Amino acid sequence: TDGYRVNWKIKDILLREKTPYQEMMIVDTVDFGKSLVLDGAVQTTEKDEFIYHEMISHVALNAHPRPSEVLIIGGGDGGTLREVLKHPQVERVDVVEIDERVVEVCRQYFPGIACGYDDCRAHLYFEDGSQFVKEVHKKYDIVIVDSSDPTGPAVELFGPEFYQNSSLVLKDEGMMVAQAESPT
Repeated sequence: TDGYRVNWKIKDILLREKTPYQEMMIVDTVDFGKSLVLDGAVQTTEKDEFIYHEMISHVALNAHPRPSEVLIIGGGDGGTLREVLKHPQVERVDVVEIDERVVEVCRQYFPGIACGYDDCRAHLYFEDGSQFVKEVHKKYDIVIVDSSDPTGPAVELFGPEFYQNSSLVLKDEGMMVAQAESPT
C-alpha cells in the first residue's frame, strides 16, 4: 500500500519457471538467504521459515490428545511436514500438494526444510486439496492447511465448501489449522 512497503535486496535469481499452476522463483536474498516465491509472493525463507512452520504445526499437535494421522493440504516446501514428523506419536502424514514442481524444487534448493519427504510415515499426493477432501474416505486427527495466499490454485482453499468438506474428514476429536493471512 502507499503507507507500507517491504523491500528485499536480492543477490541472485537461482530459478525462475512457470509451472502448470503458478510462476515459481528461488531467489537468494541478502538478509534471508534463499527464498521460495510463488506468483510474486514470498512463501518461505531459509532464515526465518521455522517461525511459521512451528506455529502451524506444534500448537494443534500438542493440544490434541492422540495425533496419529495428519493431513497437510499444500505445504510443498516440506517445512510443515518436517515439524509434524517431530512428534513420535504421528504414524502417518498425507501431504496433498497440487504442484509437483514445488516439491521437486524445494527438495533441491531447501533440503533442510524438505527433509521430511524421505520419512516412511510421509505419503505424498499430487492433487488438488479441495478435491481430495471431497473424495477421501478416511478420517484424520489433524488437518493443516499450509496454502499460499488466496490467489491462483489456492483460491478454493479459502471457501466455505472446502472448510465444510475438511470438517468431514476430521475424527471426533479432530482439529484443523489453516494459514489465513492477517485478520485485519
